[in-house]
Amino acid sequence: MKKVLITPKSYHHYKDKAYAMLRAQGYEPIENRTGRTLTEDEIVELAGEGVVGVIVGVDPMSARVLDRLKDVRAISKYGMGVDNIDTVRAAELGIQVQAAKGTNNVSVAELAIGLIFAISRHIPEMAWEVKAGGWGRVLGRELTGKKLGLVGGGQIGFEVAKRALGLEMEVAVYDPFLTEEALASKPGIRLERDLDVLFAESDYVSLHVPATKDTLHLVSDRTLSLMKPTAFLINTSRGELVDEEALYEALSGGKLAGAASDVYSSEPPQPGSKLAGLDSFILTPHTGAYTHEAIEKMVVRSTANLLEMLAQSGTNA
Repeated sequence: MKKVLITPKSYHHYKDKAYAMLRAQGYEPIENRTGRTLTEDEIVELAGEGVVGVIVGVDPMSARVLDRLKDVRAISKYGMGVDNIDTVRAAELGIQVQAAKGTNNVSVAELAIGLIFAISRHIPEMAWEVKAGGWGRVLGRELTGKKLGLVGGGQIGFEVAKRALGLEMEVAVYDPFLTEEALASKPGIRLERDLDVLFAESDYVSLHVPATKDTLHLVSDRTLSLMKPTAFLINTSRGELVDEEALYEALSGGKLAGAASDVYSSEPPQPGSKLAGLDSFILTPHTGAYTHEAIEKMVVRSTANLLEMLAQSGTNA
């Protein structure tokens, strides 16, 4: 019997249906039992002889890994972003790659909106104050009438926009691949052609683009200097988008009102992180897609995608 490696830690929440799907087609699942993201060497060790497919989360599928996966014919991403997979090398090796599109966009968008509320009203800070026996209040800000600038106009970005419009925020989006025609069916969203203008005019900037060489440190000393001192930054995409040292300097120096992030350049953040110690910075543990609804959809879709790719490749269990 041929095997399939499954690396995502949250897959087990809804694995019964997925395992039945795999076994019905003659594939035996191999689980990641470490309780954490796998290293490159661990992936290679687990995806040895007879493993023809991988369902992967954020684990590194570099060219070094792919070159050593001799039997793998398909990689199914458990989620939407494939930046942890060397898709160019995969194509060269004849390995198909497919993402579980549309499965977690609502959950991530809802978290982004939640972080906007949390940082605007200082919710975590005041919750800890009351838990500690205090009753101190921190002056917050309303969202109604504020300008939300979205960097990236994909599925998640538009889900955020939909919710922000319901809160009576003004919404603009920067995306070099987006056209006015594409926005015609999305009333209320303005297309901003200049990224610098988006940073300068927005009360909130929310990031919704993949991590690439072009988006590395998209948020830098320069772009942060364009933002209003009353503005907030939200990141539910990838940690690599933000120069964390520059963000720390902006927050600690009072040049930015606050920031909230679900993602980091190193996950988890290093102990003693200066950024994590700031009251003006809210952090969550890469939990954007961690809802019952999103996990169930990702489990089923990523499994179905893998089976489809294996069938197309002529791999017979």
